[in-house]
Amino acid sequence: MSKGTLIALGGGYDDDLIKLIRSEICPINSNIEIIATAATEPAESGFAYKEAFEELGCGKAEFMLIDEEHEADKPEYIERITQADVIFFTGGDQVRLMEFIGGTQLLDIMRRRYHEEDIIIAGTSAGAAVMSDRMIYDGYGHYSLIKGEMKTTEGFGFIQHVYLDTHFVERGRFGRLAHAVAHDPHYVGIGLSEETGIIIRGGDKVEVFGTGVVTIIDASNIRFSNTRQVQESEPIAVEHLIMHLLVEGYRYCLQEHLFQPVEQNRNQGMAQQASHQGKVA
Repeated sequence: MSKGTLIALGGGYDDDLIKLIRSEICPINSNIEIIATAATEPAESGFAYKEAFEELGCGKAEFMLIDEEHEADKPEYIERITQADVIFFTGGDQVRLMEFIGGTQLLDIMRRRYHEEDIIIAGTSAGAAVMSDRMIYDGYGHYSLIKGEMKTTEGFGFIQHVYLDTHFVERGRFGRLAHAVAHDPHYVGIGLSEETGIIIRGGDKVEVFGTGVVTIIDASNIRFSNTRQVQESEPIAVEHLIMHLLVEGYRYCLQEHLFQPVEQNRNQGMAQQASHQGKVA
């Protein structure tokens, strides 16, 4: 079980995500590190997010400039990442994140800290898509149900056996997420609508925040799939994909493949605690 917390937003208006991070970290003097490598203009984007956090009273928000001309493993960045309470990845192109941060000492430290320490790692759009050990980086509309049109690659690996896809409803990405999990049925697909996100605690419990819908695609009970046998440029066939639609107030347990209301779970816990106390009395 990982000790850290992942917060992922599907893109779009992200003020609520920034406020959520602020409420999750609580102490006003927490160290926040912003990484805007995915953005077209990383320096401009990083500075804008730094200002956004500062407007909420976070006085220790900084950004790391990591791009074609600025390496990730600078001694200063290594030192700062070991002290960070929150690491925030902006949107843009997730392939850039892997290009400039994948395989670095900086990423190794982030992964270790996520598994061993109480740290928050957050991201929006590309910054959310890159969080798992694999990510989808290509596939458009109905073409994504053609073999060869949906493409995946290595991600940051904070969490395992999950595909996180963003701008999910708005850009018609159901096909590519379904294709991805049909090809790798030990993965769970999570599609994040814009202005909607998830909080993953312990590497398992997925809770929803925001105004939209989170789509879960579970391939663990597939009865038939031709994704590995069919030729390139031919459509795929899959039997018995399971889909769930989550909104705020519900959660999905990745290990148990279980959909449940958050409040009901809390009430059950309180009832169990009361029952235990009654027996002790």
